[in-house]
Parts: sequence; C-alpha cells; structure tokens
Amino acid sequence: MTMTRKNNNSKNAPRRATGIPGIRNVCVFCGSGSGRNPLFAAAARTLGKQLAEAGIGLVYGGGSLGLMGEVARSVLKHKGYVTGIIPSFLSEKEQMLREVNELIITEDMHQRKRLMFERSDAFVALPGGIGTLEELVEQLTWAQLGRHTKPIVITNVAGYWDSLCVLLDHMRSETFIRTGLTVLYTTVDNAEEILPALAAAAPVEPKERTDVIERL
Repeated sequence: MTMTRKNNNSKNAPRRATGIPGIRNVCVFCGSGSGRNPLFAAAARTLGKQLAEAGIGLVYGGGSLGLMGEVARSVLKHKGYVTGIIPSFLSEKEQMLREVNELIITEDMHQRKRLMFERSDAFVALPGGIGTLEELVEQLTWAQLGRHTKPIVITNVAGYWDSLCVLLDHMRSETFIRTGLTVLYTTVDNAEEILPALAAAAPVEPKERTDVIERL
C-alpha cells in the first residue's frame, strides 16, 4: 500500500507545455552520493534546470542526498515539478526530500520501480552506484525484450560509464546480445545533450506492455 502526499508548493509550480512531444515526465536514475568529481553534481543541476525550463516533470528516487538531491532541488529552484518515490525503509537513510511537489512512499523497492516506470516517458542515467546500475539495466532489459519503447539516455559525464559501454560492446562481440535483441540506448557526454537526445529518440506513439512487466 502506498502513501502519497502533495505539497502546497505544487500550486506554485504550474506544469507547462512539454518541450518534447510525448515526454511529460523523465525518470532520472542517479547516486545518493555525489562522487569525487564535481562535474557529476554540476551535471545533475544542469539537467534539473533544463527539465524545469522545458516543462518536463522529474520522477526520481525521493532522496535529498547526493546527485538525487542535486537534480531534484534544481528542478524545484527553477519552478519545475518533482515527484519523489521512495520505499519506507529508505526514508531516513536517504533522507527523503519533503519539499518535492508529490512524495510517494512505497512498501518496497519493487513497488517503487514499477511506479517510477509507470509515471515516466523516458529514462536518464547520471553517475551512481549499484542501485543506479540495477535500475538502468532493468530498463535496458525491458526495452530489449520489446516491453517498452521509452527512450533511455546514459549520461557519460567525465567518462563515468565508459566501463559499462565497453562491457555492452563485449557482450555484442561475444553474441550474448544477439541480432534482433538490440539494446537500445543513447550515450551523451554532458547534461546539455540529454534533452536533444530524448527528443531524437522519442517514439511518435509510446507503447508499453505493463501486463507483461508485472510478471518480469
């Protein structure tokens, strides 16, 4: 059972027309830490600003720490709309950001990820740890299996995701990623390229099979 709370500040952050047809909300996967490179936090703030200015809502993991907090606070600072989705057991550990427009507290991680999927029209990965990697790979898997066509953008700030890209290329060369089961994603090097990449990859008519996703 989920608990949803909408803050009064939602009245002060009107949803504007989206700058990308078909993309109303973007789910951002990123770390609850900031990492060692200050470029990571700068990218998170830039992305938040651009989402808000384009009238695109942010869906994210609900925390106030690290890159999660940076991107959410940047959206709010620039009068955008933020939906935080966090499981109850992480509410203290990740210090959920109570200032978001809509805060959803779930029972577990599975419910959190499902709601993040349902409420988002595209996915963006910033630098992060195992949790970020797991969320990203899950969406890559569902896309590979034809369960959705929502754009996926990997933001390779300062080469952070180089090793993952090499691994995916290795999987292709060893034919574990077979012809006909292409892993569809776009890689960009900085936050300024994210929205143009989403616009280029956005499907005309987004499709997803949530009935099958329930069983995955």
